[in-house]
Amino acid sequence: MREDRHVVSVRALPETLDDSVLIERSLSDPESFASLFDRHAEEIHRYAARRLGAELADDVTGEVFLAAFRGRARYDRSWADSRPWLYGIATKVVAQHRRAERRRNHALSKVSAERPGTFDERSADRVTAEQLQPKLARALTRLSAAERDLLLLVAWADLTYEEAAVALGVPVGTVRSRLHRLRVKLRRALGAANPFAEESQHG
Repeated sequence: MREDRHVVSVRALPETLDDSVLIERSLSDPESFASLFDRHAEEIHRYAARRLGAELADDVTGEVFLAAFRGRARYDRSWADSRPWLYGIATKVVAQHRRAERRRNHALSKVSAERPGTFDERSADRVTAEQLQPKLARALTRLSAAERDLLLLVAWADLTYEEAAVALGVPVGTVRSRLHRLRVKLRRALGAANPFAEESQHG
């Protein structure tokens, strides 16, 4: 009994381990993969909901982690954070629902932003974002699927250029050049207010 307590005490807890270690451990102990789900499922669900709507987000999240579990032996364990890998899978799953995404963006583009009567507890940034939503949705419908995937991985998933490159399986130079062209398109569509302004952390 004492020996068992010692083993538990020296074994690292899942919450203290890098994703890469958790994934490697799951190859011999499949149940430990649940810790990766607990760590990232909410974020992937939120991303899926923004792209496809709440009604599909549960299914997409389940598909992403099932695919991740099945493909975990191929994970590049030089990446301590598995988010780029998971977002790459999520992008592929979303692609299977392109029709639903187009319908969602089309519907959002027709919604007039609700104009607040007062600014009691709502920041100007929040109001600006809400008023931009229909225009932004229209702009997204005019992008190609590849352009939309890249833009939203950086803007919504907050991936760095390097992480977005990993997620999409393209060189980081391609990410930089595509995003430059995309910013030009969005500035034309949205005017001076660009919600995807370049940030130093992604440079």
